[in-house]
Amino acid sequence: MSGGISDLDKNRALAEWLEWQLRQVRGRIRELEVKEQQEARARQRARAEQSWKIQPQRGGMPAMLHRGGCTLFKSELGFLDREEALIALAEPDIEPCQICNPQTGLASG
Repeated sequence: MSGGISDLDKNRALAEWLEWQLRQVRGRIRELEVKEQQEARARQRARAEQSWKIQPQRGGMPAMLHRGGCTLFKSELGFLDREEALIALAEPDIEPCQICNPQTGLASG
């Protein structure tokens, strides 16, 4: 050693710095993953708000048309588009939900 920093110390310092950078990058990846998941949920909500769904007839209650985002009925099935919702609403045995008022979204288009 000639009084300067040894190669070993330089490499240890480099390793510490690279580990710090790796932690920073991994943290940023986690942030971006969360943001991506939030954006995907927002896109799903937006799609649901532009769609409709039908709650099947149960226990003497009529079938009911809901807005896609209505939380009174969670559908495992796909959504209806505007034309399909208009057809469903014209059926005598399907009533509109009194909470989400799906016919409002069907009036324009």
